[in-house]
Amino acid sequence: MTSAVLFDCDGVLVDSEVLIHAIELQVLSELGLHYESGPFKARFMGLSNAAYFAQLNKEAIERIGRPVEAEAKPRMVAMIEKAFAEQLAEVKGARAAVGALHLPKAVASSSGIRALDYKLKKLELWDAFAPHVYSGEHVAHAKPAPDLFLHAASKLSVPPADCLVIEDSVNGVRAGLAAGMTVWGFAGGGHMDAAMGTRLLEAGAVRRASDWDEAKMLFERL
Repeated sequence: MTSAVLFDCDGVLVDSEVLIHAIELQVLSELGLHYESGPFKARFMGLSNAAYFAQLNKEAIERIGRPVEAEAKPRMVAMIEKAFAEQLAEVKGARAAVGALHLPKAVASSSGIRALDYKLKKLELWDAFAPHVYSGEHVAHAKPAPDLFLHAASKLSVPPADCLVIEDSVNGVRAGLAAGMTVWGFAGGGHMDAAMGTRLLEAGAVRRASDWDEAKMLFERL
C-alpha cells in the first residue's frame, strides 16, 4: 500500500539536469576529462556534490595526473547559476501532477539546502511540499545510500515499505530500493533518453513514467 510519495527534485520536478549536464561535460572536457553523455549520467547523476567531486578527483588523478575540483567547481557553479537564472523551468506538468496528489509527500534531493530551496521557490513548487523538503545535507550519507529517503519517511511518519519514490537517476533508484521502498523511474526531464530510461528499470524501478501526464494517471490508481 502506498501511503506517501517521495520526489527527487532535479530532472523530476525541476528541469535542471539538462542544464547541469551540458555545463559539467563542457567544463570537464576543457580540463582534459572527456566523458560520453550516457555513461556519465548513469554514474554521476543523483550524487551529492561531495560524492561527485570525490569520484571526479579520483579519476582525474588517474587520467590527467591531478584533481580537478578546485578548477572545475567554481566554473561549474558560476555557469549553472547563470543558466538557472535565465533558463530554469519546471519539468512540464510537474506542478499540476503534484497538486493533484493528495497523499503525504516530500522532496528528497541530493542538492544542497540553499540550491534546493532556490529551485523550488523560483518555480513555485515549494508550497506543495513545505515543510517536507529534505536535502542530502540533512543526512550523513547521501544517495545511493538510503539515508535521505529514510529520513523523509520518518519525518512523514510513514513506514518505508509504504513509500513510493519518483527518481530519474540510477543512484536515486538504488537509494530508494536500499530504503525498502517502491521506486518508479521518471523519464520526463529534458536530459533523459531511451537508454537512460532503460537503465532505471535495470537498476530496479518497477515501472517507468514517460512524463507527468502518465505519472498523474498512475497516481490516480494509488
